[in-house]
Amino acid sequence: MSVPETSDDTQRTAAASPTGPVGTAAPAAPAANAGPEGRGFEVSEAGLSSQVELSKAEPPRTQAQAQAAAGDPETARQALIALRAEVARAVVGQDAAVSGLVVALLCRGHVLLEGVPGVAKTLLVRALAAALSLDTRRLQFTPDLMPGDVTGSLVYDTRTSLFTFREGPVFTNLLLADEINRTPPKTQAALLEAMEERQVSVEGTARRLPVPFTVVATQNPIEHEGTYPLPEAQLDRFLLKLTVPLPPREDEIGILTRHASGFDPSDLDAAGLRPVAGPSHLAAARDAVRGVQVHPEVLGYIVDLARATRAAPSVQLGVSPRGATALLATTRAWAWLSGRGYATPDDVKALARPTLRHRISLRPEVVLDGVTTDTVLNQVLATVPVPR
Repeated sequence: MSVPETSDDTQRTAAASPTGPVGTAAPAAPAANAGPEGRGFEVSEAGLSSQVELSKAEPPRTQAQAQAAAGDPETARQALIALRAEVARAVVGQDAAVSGLVVALLCRGHVLLEGVPGVAKTLLVRALAAALSLDTRRLQFTPDLMPGDVTGSLVYDTRTSLFTFREGPVFTNLLLADEINRTPPKTQAALLEAMEERQVSVEGTARRLPVPFTVVATQNPIEHEGTYPLPEAQLDRFLLKLTVPLPPREDEIGILTRHASGFDPSDLDAAGLRPVAGPSHLAAARDAVRGVQVHPEVLGYIVDLARATRAAPSVQLGVSPRGATALLATTRAWAWLSGRGYATPDDVKALARPTLRHRISLRPEVVLDGVTTDTVLNQVLATVPVPR
């Protein structure tokens, strides 16, 4: 699979002692196996092959009890894991992408979804927002879109004879930037400050964005006419780049079965989607992720992977130190979702491809030969020694 650059977590990592593990929390016990009421949370895209189990269903709670429980890390973990089952009410067979989006939310990062038309990229984000109790807005990027249409602008009020600021769509918790590569670079650049600093500056005045704030952008990998490829500086703002593949035959039959039964993608309420997590769960989860321990050997493994991409013969520009800190953040988030208070090399492998694939620039001649960044990462993961 495809989160501030990575988050405040990565800044804390830079100050961590090189001789001890990152974080102070004791290792958590592995999650209990799922009962008949819950299914496993399995993902396979880009190496995410671990399984996080759902706990058994809990009895109903009062609103006050639910709010108090939301601050409990284990309750927050189960709520975020339950997103998979809830989103599956509307989207079939995209568990890996849901996993990546959850990791991005835990790391306060942003996601780039790439897939051919018709694989439910937009529906996936809409379903996630419906299951999260977060404010969300959708912005369709077009060639005539202006920066002010994204950030907002000053509007003259004839009643007061003053200019007032009218907020743009970016002032939300979850922004769906649909077909982001269809708008010119000047409009794409309107998101740079928002994604990095979580604020927008209009007429010299900085205005903070809501918390949490995550951008999920979509793009089509096969249609290039009338598009504007994202520059490296903006690609680096995305924590993950997730590929949304075509579904296998069984899942595609399931999609048609739902539509034959009357499913309407534009009416998620009719599909039965309900909020299963919210900002309080995210806040508790992020605090818990900061306590995940990372042994010095695992830190060294992350660095070795990043350095190996720079030395690969087919690579023009390898992973930067910021990319390595991004991989550290996503590794810790995945370890916590797996029910552990410590990270392992397998966690690093699981998140390496979605975290690093868009941070590598290939030489033009190897691109013509069909080499991809995933090809390079597969070779790197196969050759760099894994700590034991």
